[in-house]
Amino acid sequence: MLQNIKTKFNSFFSERNAAPVLENTGHCPICKHEVTFRATEPYLRDSYFCMNCRSIPRERALMAVIDAYYPQWRDLTIHESSPSNRGASKRLRDESAHYIASQFFPDKDLGTMENGFRCENLEKLTFADSSIDLHITQDVMEHVFNPGNAFREIARTLKPGGAHIFTAPLWKKHEPSKVRARLDANGAISHLDSPVYHGNPIDDQGSLVTVDWGFDICRYIFEACGLFTHLVYIDDLSRGIRADLIEVLVTIKPKEDAPGDAAPNMA
Repeated sequence: MLQNIKTKFNSFFSERNAAPVLENTGHCPICKHEVTFRATEPYLRDSYFCMNCRSIPRERALMAVIDAYYPQWRDLTIHESSPSNRGASKRLRDESAHYIASQFFPDKDLGTMENGFRCENLEKLTFADSSIDLHITQDVMEHVFNPGNAFREIARTLKPGGAHIFTAPLWKKHEPSKVRARLDANGAISHLDSPVYHGNPIDDQGSLVTVDWGFDICRYIFEACGLFTHLVYIDDLSRGIRADLIEVLVTIKPKEDAPGDAAPNMA
């Protein structure tokens, strides 16, 4: 434990003293302070930190979109799947009156609590119909084996006027999305490409990437559940939002008395 603390301290100290690739002052959408944003590596998505709250660009972009689309979010019922311990997850948890955090524990019953998290599988949610105002996922949908089922479940459980606001790295851009792995009839993983894993806060083995998404994810969502999706891209150094692969997607369930929902002004 002591060695881990020393390693983290040395890493943080080195980062603070390394020559920055990018550094500027601005207003952080997460901690709401005037701060310095600093990156010491060229891959800004994971290295362009708020030096106050340690958030990264995709987290700040997500929070900016939540604030713009749903400024009353503190009073809403929010479910976040696989949250982190920082950034938008921490702010939502700390300030929302009705925040539900979930993880998927394969050996636990769905809907039960484990270490402060509700056990939920996005493909088989236990929430009642029209019970959630906002579903939040941050870099989760690229790890789901049957994303169509997940999008349908999210749509089922959203209240009219609610939304799924999420990030997912859109690697393919204008190319078709690519399935990297699927489950066969026996539940075994079938790899269609070389396995890629991302970090997982509850599993040291990481999370397998199942889909490399492109911009056609919006059409995929519509075909799965009939809901339209806004794709929001922000490039704003004054808010520390600059990097590749930081698009935010907003899938809105229309209000029962309205044909659709307009996007807010993101300026």
